Amino acid sequence: MSFAVVTDPPPLSADADGVIRVANTRVTLDTLVLAFRTGATAEAIADRYPALRLADVYSALGYYLHHESEIEDYLQQRQILADETRLSNEARFPSGGVRDRLIARRNTEGTGSRG
Repeated sequence: MSFAVVTDPPPLSADADGVIRVANTRVTLDTLVLAFRTGATAEAIADRYPALRLADVYSALGYYLHHESEIEDYLQQRQILADETRLSNEARFPSGGVRDRLIARRNTEGTGSRG
């Protein structure tokens, strides 16, 4: 008995922003790799993200393991972008005094008349 060995492409695709997603879902490769690195099995990942099929999780993890250095470069670039975005947002929307303003607002609203 013989059969043809067919290689399926990994279930990974980049969205319009260049974010790699798994199996046409909103689950990112970043999320999948982080779960794997922290000890989650493919089964646990598939349970945690019901949009993913177990076969797609295994395939994406296999791709990661075969292309670890390229994926690590991609993940590092994503982290740099995330850090830059966070710093930009913190500069545009400083959080200093937010707690004090919220407490003052609560106290002001709590002393108003109720009729």
